[in-house]
Amino acid sequence: MKRRTLKPLRPKPPLDHHNVYVVLLDPSVGRLRKVRADNPNRDPKQASVYVGMTGLTPAERLANHKAGVKAAWVVRRYGLRLWPELYAHLNPMPYAAAAKMEVDLAEDLRRAGYTVTGGH
Repeated sequence: MKRRTLKPLRPKPPLDHHNVYVVLLDPSVGRLRKVRADNPNRDPKQASVYVGMTGLTPAERLANHKAGVKAAWVVRRYGLRLWPELYAHLNPMPYAAAAKMEVDLAEDLRRAGYTVTGGH
């Protein structure tokens, strides 16, 4: 008798399913000592942002931040919305590339004068 195999309940996601994302933060985050210390060359006229990486869609990840699920405190408290113009052209990518891109994107935005949190 031949054994039938069951289909997996969830299909495996493709290897290139990781995303980097940028969340626009409330400008008042720039008053925090830790944020100012991490961004000594920031331009106060530029926006404050959080840079992250996820295996979910950026919208799902932002919803998790706001709900307190594996949330970065700065996004939960100061996050306003996603800023896809800064990251959409980069996604999706494999995990290793996304981890590197998160750091690179944060550094690039810092050099441009943005106040950046996350991106580690």
